[in-house]
Amino acid sequence: MLIKNMYKKMNKKGELINELEKETDLELRDLNQYCGTEKYHNVMGMNTTDGIQYIMKNGYSWFITDLICNIRFVKGLKEQEFLSIKLVINADKSATMLITDGNDNVLHKQEYGFTNGKKEFQLFYENGVLLYSGEH
Repeated sequence: MLIKNMYKKMNKKGELINELEKETDLELRDLNQYCGTEKYHNVMGMNTTDGIQYIMKNGYSWFITDLICNIRFVKGLKEQEFLSIKLVINADKSATMLITDGNDNVLHKQEYGFTNGKKEFQLFYENGVLLYSGEH
């Protein structure tokens, strides 16, 4: 299901205009095309990849920003050289963020009572960079 969002952009005269044309893909249909990154993007002081930017632009920025806060502020996570992060979406539209050490040892778990997300995915945090697992 594609959801149209209102956003503002500038026309050629420099005037702000509203348009209904940006589509959000909650199913992340193009996510598998990300197998590397062309450049890093700074999100809340953390380096992220093109795949993370795609995820954020398609309805999951809440998850990424929450994840970054967890990595930065939950004791012991920021010091890890490697983290595996999974978004699990449940049938009742609740969700769970699981952060492990990559060997199935859960370091942090966070529950969400509701999400409009449609796609489960796995991310990695490696040497200070947050990336989609396909970019590893």
